[in-house]
Amino acid sequence: MQRILLVDDHVLFRKGVAALLAKREDMEVVGEAGDGLEAVAAAREIHPDVILMDIGMPKCNGLDATRRIKREMPHVKIVILTVSDDDNNLFEAIKSGAQGYLLKDLEPYQLYDLLESISRGEAPLSGAIAAKILKEFSQPKHSTAQESDIVGDLTAREFSILQLVTEGKTNKEIASILFISENTVKIHLRNILEKLHLQNRIQAAVYAVRQGLVEESS
Repeated sequence: MQRILLVDDHVLFRKGVAALLAKREDMEVVGEAGDGLEAVAAAREIHPDVILMDIGMPKCNGLDATRRIKREMPHVKIVILTVSDDDNNLFEAIKSGAQGYLLKDLEPYQLYDLLESISRGEAPLSGAIAAKILKEFSQPKHSTAQESDIVGDLTAREFSILQLVTEGKTNKEIASILFISENTVKIHLRNILEKLHLQNRIQAAVYAVRQGLVEESS
């Protein structure tokens, strides 16, 4: 059961999403908030598994709220759900620790699928959004000595998994390609994030492409 906190300043939109999620037996809306400050307070009290976070809100926007919540509760998964496809908002959200970035024009079944992917440790992104991220960071930068040492700690298997993550493969697909279990994939991903000092697989993909650690996929 995914315990979900809805954060949006439009009450009608919140109620609509809550009604959609109420149809699922594996998802439960445990709270709602109308701005970023309410979101931070609700997250502290409720400790949800997932937060669906809007960006443009009064008092405290979704990006600031994401940063505050991730600092206090790094285990809480935050997915931006917004009308904004602005590049700056997208990149700031990912840098702030958001696990995903969705636009509000998606179909209900897509929302269900993407929330399910979060429970599997995957990153909910539309193809267009993912393409924007990799395009922005596609130019490798010069690694510092410290970064080179960190990268050198990755095993051959971890490099293989990092390549597949960059290609947008799911945990199930990675497991099938490498003939290992999904649980083993999750363990490797956790180790990769710890070694690279990153928060989620989106940041790992961006880092890998920017550092030239993997071959950029088409």
